Amino acid sequence: MLPTKTIALLLLACAMLGCRPAPQAETASAAADHRSDAYIRHDWLLPASPGAAQPDLVATSDGRLLLSWINRVPGRRTALQFAAFGGDAQWQGAPRTIAVGDSFFINWADTPHIAATADGALWVHWLQKSAAAPYAYDVLLSRSLDDGFTWSPPVLVNNDGKTVEHGFVSLWPQSRDTLGVAWLDARNSGGEGAHGGMMSLRSAIFSGSLQRTGETELDASTCDCCQTDVAMTARGPLLVYRDRTATEIRDIYVTRRDGDTWTAPKPVHSDGWKMPACPVNGPAVAADDNAVVVAWYTAAGDKPSVQLARSSDAGDSFAAPVTLEQGEAVQGRVDVALDAAQAWVLWVREDAGGQSVWLARYAPDLSRELSRVEVTKLQGRGRATGFPQLALRDGNAYLVWTDIVDGAPQLRGAVFSRN
Repeated sequence: MLPTKTIALLLLACAMLGCRPAPQAETASAAADHRSDAYIRHDWLLPASPGAAQPDLVATSDGRLLLSWINRVPGRRTALQFAAFGGDAQWQGAPRTIAVGDSFFINWADTPHIAATADGALWVHWLQKSAAAPYAYDVLLSRSLDDGFTWSPPVLVNNDGKTVEHGFVSLWPQSRDTLGVAWLDARNSGGEGAHGGMMSLRSAIFSGSLQRTGETELDASTCDCCQTDVAMTARGPLLVYRDRTATEIRDIYVTRRDGDTWTAPKPVHSDGWKMPACPVNGPAVAADDNAVVVAWYTAAGDKPSVQLARSSDAGDSFAAPVTLEQGEAVQGRVDVALDAAQAWVLWVREDAGGQSVWLARYAPDLSRELSRVEVTKLQGRGRATGFPQLALRDGNAYLVWTDIVDGAPQLRGAVFSRN
């Protein structure tokens, strides 16, 4: 069992999941590379202006990187924006605004996502308030056919009509011109606008005209505020999430879409973490053909740690996990990327000296660690720094994170490359 103090803190974090100011600490240092193994760190200048936070970073099949974020500047309306980093290793023009408004539901852990399909369309989702209650919000989805200059009127991903929580979304290209969407849904929680009720995991497919098909419930009981994630295997999209049993065991589960159906959910590993509150710490998954790597945070046995597990059969089975790091300083907030040469893992630590972002590189089969580096020390602390993002392009690792600079959020970036 976790100590009473730790449980109390996690319960408080879950109850206060909305965006509020977090304590700040003025710290900064250069990255300290312990075993660089010929990879060099470069600063990556980002086009986002001060006030940007909640980033999403994805690699597309045409070799680009898409970066989206929410920009909140006092006195201005909230804006959801994005920029594309092209094949010439340059940002493709100025940031473009997807949506502007006063009804966004802003959450440090539940962020908008952007995706692309092979027909050239871009897709994006965001959260929007559905009622005055604190946790009444819906998932909206929009599509662009002109590289993000104009966007379609948004449609509701969830159509239950209930003023409850809907969020923690994953997007994937289901076909050349259709998009898969998975999300957590509180329609069966029995409450209206409250937080912490029973959540289920649902999915649907959206056509180019934003018509919904194949909606289904994948799991009737999930952790209520942990991110979901998805990766494309050679056998279809593999979805990972944190499950929740009747006895409050909150381990990481997977399910894969085979054709028009989903496989029965099963654990990546039976950690046996009994947790009476949501840890706000979801898993990450990456795939290369049928090779899969999942990274996640757990505090099973009162030992906070980041774990990695590999599958060679598109998620049908997983080898015993590798412990990346263990100890009270481990915060999780993981991301992972995989190609034929290596697996990359990104995570956050926090101790008395402040928060820091770390990156490790493993052999693709996780048999050995190749390098480990402290990417940066953060000035911000707590929830204000959110969840860092990781994507691969041409064998290089691209990183984005949120820091607090002069009292305002700001996106920062780095690239790890061979030259």
